[in-house]
Amino acid sequence: MATGDRPDFGIETLLNLHGWSHEVGGGFWISVKAVRVLPNEGRPHGISYSLTMHGAGGERVLGYDNAHRPDIGAGPARRSRRRGRGRDHRHLRGRVTWYDFETPVKLLEDFWYDVQKILEEEGVPWTE
Repeated sequence: MATGDRPDFGIETLLNLHGWSHEVGGGFWISVKAVRVLPNEGRPHGISYSLTMHGAGGERVLGYDNAHRPDIGAGPARRSRRRGRGRDHRHLRGRVTWYDFETPVKLLEDFWYDVQKILEEEGVPWTE
């Protein structure tokens, strides 16, 4: 198994970002929370995380987290879709979808990809 394929690849990088927040332009800002937890069925990778992007008014525009089991689907399918999955999911402009957590590095890459895409859609120049 290559280093980058390990489920814990980049965990220290993610954990070191805990408590970090930063404006990324146009009034949009980022917040990162990530702490170790005992691995369990909902968080088999041993991390509790929340990566969020907020608009100028404070509303969450984007979020990747595993704080709760998401309500995805409708009717009887909602319950069956929750079984056997972890808690990892993504909020994007009010819509919730499952997120397949692979590694902390992939999580950060996916989050920043979405941040850049949203800024582009909003016509906000990317500031590094």
